This record gives sequence, C-alpha cells and structure tokens, in this order.
Amino acid sequence: MQIKDVMTQQCDWIAPNANLQEAAQVMKDKDIGFLPVGQNDKLVGTITDRDIVMRGLVGNQDVQKTQVSDVMTEKLYYCFEDQTVDEICQNLSEIQVRRLPVVNRDKRLVGVVSTGDLAQAQAQQTGEALQGITQQLQAQSKAA
Repeated sequence: MQIKDVMTQQCDWIAPNANLQEAAQVMKDKDIGFLPVGQNDKLVGTITDRDIVMRGLVGNQDVQKTQVSDVMTEKLYYCFEDQTVDEICQNLSEIQVRRLPVVNRDKRLVGVVSTGDLAQAQAQQTGEALQGITQQLQAQSKAA
C-alpha cells in the first residue's frame, strides 16, 4: 500500500509571514496540530501547535506580531506519495516525528500523513487479512 492511499489529501498550509494567531486559528478551526509552511509553491518548513506554545508563547512572543517563520521548524522531513506505508512507518520511527508532509515527485505538496493515518491503514489491512482467513476457514468447515 502506498502513502497516497492513506494520507489526508485536503491539506492546509500557511505562509511563513502569517502570524502565530493566524496559524493557531487555522489549527483550531481544522482540529489539527500541524501545518506545512509554504512560500511560492514550495515547502519551506512546518509548524505545530507545540512550536507555537514552546517557541512562541513560552518565549513571551506576541502572537499577533510574531511570524510563523520565527518559530517554524525549517528542517524539512517529507515523503513521496508513491512510497510504501511500511517504508514511511520505518522512517517516522527513525526520525522521531508523528506527521509528514507528502509531496509528489515534482515536490509539490499533495497531503499529510500522520501516525494515526498509518495505524488506520494497518488496522484495515489486518482486518482484511482476518476476514480472508475467516472466509477460508468457513469454506473448509462446509467442505468437511
């Protein structure tokens, strides 16, 4: 299974010159804790609700004057939409993050994948496997 099959496709992003209040409002409205940061159709960073609190509020920053670029994480981790779920699960474990922006091979943002998305995909695969096993066992019982 590929990441494009499990990612969240309707992905919001925010500009680096937006203020922290705007970022927090988008997160609240969408019930999310992570936003890719983009400028000129290019991914330039990410910001989380934790970034806003730990780098902004705890640092006594004014949320209406402080820009996203002041507290965002510039180190970019992302994955490609055609990578496998297993591959990305391994990558998340290695780099110690819970969410990744998903890009196409032209490096344009096409979605976001989270550990929750991956857990749902794995649960679905496990459910399908169990259903197949159960159907085989039922067929064998009827034949006997």
